[in-house]
Amino acid sequence: MTAYWRTWAEAALAAAALAAPALLAAQDTDLPPAGFGSLKQDQVAVIITTTNLAVRVLPLDERVIRLLAPDTYSSLHALMLSKAAAIGAAARDAGRDSLEAFFVTFYALQPQVTFVPDQVSIQSLGSYFRPIAILPLSPLWNDARLDQRQQASAIYLFEPSIPVSQTFTVFYSDQNSATFDNSLTLLQSERARVLARAAQKPQP
Repeated sequence: MTAYWRTWAEAALAAAALAAPALLAAQDTDLPPAGFGSLKQDQVAVIITTTNLAVRVLPLDERVIRLLAPDTYSSLHALMLSKAAAIGAAARDAGRDSLEAFFVTFYALQPQVTFVPDQVSIQSLGSYFRPIAILPLSPLWNDARLDQRQQASAIYLFEPSIPVSQTFTVFYSDQNSATFDNSLTLLQSERARVLARAAQKPQP
C-alpha cells in the first residue's frame, strides 16, 4: 500500500519548500515536540480499498502529524500553513471557531476510475459527520476521474468536535473502516518515544 502514495509524498515535500520558509514553534504544551517522530503515514491513516479505488484519510491534527517522520511532518505542517487563510474562511462561513482537517487521497487501481468526493464521511462518538468544506489540492480533482495509478488529494474540513485522540470510523460509498482504533495504540506509544528522544537531545 505504501507505494500507492509515493508520488504524493514527493510532491508534498516540494510544496512544503514553497509554502513556508520556516515552521512555527508550538505554543500548546499538550503537543509533542516536533521533529522527533518516526511513524509513516500509512501506519496512522485510515485506508479503504474498493475494487478499483483506494481512499486514504489522514488526520492533520498536530497531535498526530508531529509523531510522523520529520520530513513528512514538515511537509504536512507547511501545507496547513499555506491553507490557513482558506481554512479560517471556511470556519467563519460555517459559524465555527475552527475545523478539524483531514488529508484525503483517492488512488486509482484501474483505468478510468470515477471517484465521488462528497461520499467521504466520518462517524465518531455516535455522531455522523459530513465534510463542511473541501479544499482541492490536485489539478485532477474537478474531473473526478483518474487513470490507473493516478491520484487526487484534498483537505477535508469537518466539525471540530471530532476527537482524533479517540477512535472514529471513515465511510466511503457503502464501505467503511475503523482501523484508526489500531493506530491510537501506536500513536500513544510513539508519543512516549518522542518525549524520550526530545529529553535526550543536548540543550544549546
